Amino acid sequence: MAETAQVQLDQAQVKKAVQALQAFLKTQTKPNRQPLLSDDHQQFGLLFTLWRIPRRSQTIRIPLPHKHRSETDDICLFTRDEPQMTPEQTQRFYKRLLEEKGVSSITEIIPYKALKTEYKPFEAKRRLLGNFDMFLSDDRIRRLLPSHLGKHFYERKKEPLCVNLQSKNLARDIQRLVQGTNLKVTKKGCCCMARIGHSGMTADEVTENIEAAVKTVMEKIRMDGSVMKVIHLKSQESVALPIYNSELSHLYEPTKKKPKTSNGEATEAKEEVKDEKADVKTKQEKQEEEEEEDIPQLVPIATPVKKPNLKKSSKKQPLEKASRAPVRKQASKTTNKLTKKASKMDSKVRRKVPKVK
Repeated sequence: MAETAQVQLDQAQVKKAVQALQAFLKTQTKPNRQPLLSDDHQQFGLLFTLWRIPRRSQTIRIPLPHKHRSETDDICLFTRDEPQMTPEQTQRFYKRLLEEKGVSSITEIIPYKALKTEYKPFEAKRRLLGNFDMFLSDDRIRRLLPSHLGKHFYERKKEPLCVNLQSKNLARDIQRLVQGTNLKVTKKGCCCMARIGHSGMTADEVTENIEAAVKTVMEKIRMDGSVMKVIHLKSQESVALPIYNSELSHLYEPTKKKPKTSNGEATEAKEEVKDEKADVKTKQEKQEEEEEEDIPQLVPIATPVKKPNLKKSSKKQPLEKASRAPVRKQASKTTNKLTKKASKMDSKVRRKVPKVK
């Protein structure tokens, strides 16, 4: 049994799942080809299903005891531009360096200047992405690559892994990256997948890689409580086979009881005193809250006293206006009548005056 923080794998059950996948893939091979050739290797992956969605993203590097990549996988290395050197000279310089350090897994080296000029079109980037299975980069140019590579490298999970090319143990560092794998835990869902082997490996090698991967994930994942719900093993064309199912008892953790001391009565008395103090505080807080709640009620009580005075004053004003208005109208009418009579008298007097011939 492989024991981790909260995961216990049954080694026999895991091995049966691996053998079942290998037997299934043998039946899916074409009759004109030999089974499990280097070109026909299918990748095995571990599908982790978590109890809840993580709050933040995380990339976990998983070292594996057995190399999960086939020997035919092509690996590309991006290097920085050496001063006073052309891209061809920089390429030869790093090829010589890798040979001296004993690194033979790198198939092609691309300097940064060549990446900007030769792989600037979109079609060239897509071709570069399809020609290689893995990408490494000098850690001195890691911040410059995303703007030149594009989003497709990151969507297909082929973003370059950083390497310190000035390290004394360069061969060991590159071997760890090539032999290991990565698990990306995102905030978009509760499922994540890691590549742990291929169909050309033996059942024991795949089983050991699975145990190492599960142990590393449970140690490095940044989540509290019960984390892992289900773990499946699958290939590119097969059904997911469960190799671990968590129990529901992990969700209901029992509450820990406080240990009893020799002075049990004294501790109980202290707890009672604390409870009484807490009750007194709660009563005082309630009284303060009631007082605070009573204060706003005093405001609307005083307002109705002032409102009737305002209404009386508002009612008197139109009465005065109504009483004064008719007086003005009568005075104006009398003046109009007098002026009319005066005008009539003047007209009569003018008519009685005889005309002088």
